[in-house]
Amino acid sequence: MYIRNFGKKNTKQAYVQYNEDNVERDVQTEDIETREVWTQHPGEGSVVSGGSEEKDFSDVTVVPKIDTPRLSSFLRAACQVHSVLHVLFFWRKVSCLHASRVQRQTVVSVHDLPEKAFAPSLDSRHLLCVWDIWQPSGPQKVLICESKVTCCCFSPLKAFLLFAGTIHGSVVLWDLREDSRIHHYVRLSNCLWAFRTPTFSTDGVLTSVNHQSPLQAIEPVVTSAYKKQSLVLSPFSTQEEMAGLSFHIASLDESGILNVWVSRKCQAMLTAERNRLGGDWHLTWGMVVVELPKADISGSMSDLGLIPGGRVKLVHSTAIQLGNSLSHKDSEFWGSTQTLSVKFLPSDPNHFVVGTDMGLISHSTRQDWRVSPKVFRPQQHGIRPIKVNVIDFSPFEETVFLAGCSDGSIRLHQLTSERPFMQWDSSTSGRSVISLQWSPTRPAVFLVQDDASRIYIWDLLQNDLGPVAQQPISPDRLVAMTIMGDPEKVSGSFMALVLARASGTVDIQYLKRRWTTPAADEHSQLHVLLQK
Repeated sequence: MYIRNFGKKNTKQAYVQYNEDNVERDVQTEDIETREVWTQHPGEGSVVSGGSEEKDFSDVTVVPKIDTPRLSSFLRAACQVHSVLHVLFFWRKVSCLHASRVQRQTVVSVHDLPEKAFAPSLDSRHLLCVWDIWQPSGPQKVLICESKVTCCCFSPLKAFLLFAGTIHGSVVLWDLREDSRIHHYVRLSNCLWAFRTPTFSTDGVLTSVNHQSPLQAIEPVVTSAYKKQSLVLSPFSTQEEMAGLSFHIASLDESGILNVWVSRKCQAMLTAERNRLGGDWHLTWGMVVVELPKADISGSMSDLGLIPGGRVKLVHSTAIQLGNSLSHKDSEFWGSTQTLSVKFLPSDPNHFVVGTDMGLISHSTRQDWRVSPKVFRPQQHGIRPIKVNVIDFSPFEETVFLAGCSDGSIRLHQLTSERPFMQWDSSTSGRSVISLQWSPTRPAVFLVQDDASRIYIWDLLQNDLGPVAQQPISPDRLVAMTIMGDPEKVSGSFMALVLARASGTVDIQYLKRRWTTPAADEHSQLHVLLQK
């Protein structure tokens, strides 16, 4: 309880058993009575176990009668079920991977429709699998969605809520704490398997305020009222409640509409927030994440998007129209600007940056659009049809972010400067950057994936001109990548790459220690490099 309430820094928990009557010793235990026993499996003859001290017949165990055909049948069925699940996912290409930032071992994979028919009730539905990388033999939860999922994220405190955006503009959520009995079951190889339908969906319910374009990004936003809590419990524990949560969920579509949702604890702040934003933004109703006091297994006549038995729903709050802030005097030549990615400043979530298909990155705030600079540009002058595919803020230097582009360029920006601090144009030989993430354990390291199935490792302290290592992934082509790691374990830091292949398989690769364990002064060295 002390560690849960006050943290574990400079604290080690230990258990000791002592006999306080023996004061001549600091720690004294009673003598332990021991006895040697033995067992043999499978048993031979009538005796399968016994002990060393007593030799009478009562000390032996008679071998039970084993139904060998029944055991063999069970093993064949178990192997068949594992094979069935393997085939079910193997025929589905992975389109997206996302790792939880707080439950370090939790990752979700998003699967497209199967290439071959397998299960009629599942063939027309998209699947999402929630995995624990320490138990990779099978997914912890399997989710189904009627529409193609383009992006997803976990709740920022504990990974029991999963949000996803679809190609049709709808936003769906799953409450992973729910009893599986309220969900969809499919019989595979004579066994029933739970496939979880969304707890809530805006599709067809919040039509007037829902996104009208495909969603490009969905992001958790930790607010100033966010209270960090213990992460000891399982992310799927039914005893975990949303009380005390204070976070926003933001979704961005390609037309420039940014919807923001807030948790139940923040609902009282909505009026003040609308008043702050009203002078500078065009607002419509947005969405709020609300947990109902109890579930109604028969369903609700008013909450039509809520599954019977579900407790978490979306209520509209605010929407921000980014069109005006993205306008540029030269952009008419290229047509309307498309928004592709969004990230919020970790230290101040009022600020956010948005990547576009014009090579520009818009800088805005939820309180006031008058920021400087308003736009982050590449080193080259002029407007070019270059897509800023991915943006990632450094977890160590929070005003520093990386941007990966469709022409293969990588830009290192500081929030105070319009032009990049560094820009690398040929590190991927012109291949589009489709994934880019800072290392969670080393301040100067980040990883890049291009569309030619190659992974690049950068170490800015070792070489700030290009990657220090690269690895092609073949013959099973790489289609998605995400990074998992634990920055709190300084001595035993780990960083894992979760890789999705073209065949539909997902595997985990662990990086060598030199890429995961930081030098004693690495953070300060990086800070000096960024000040040059």
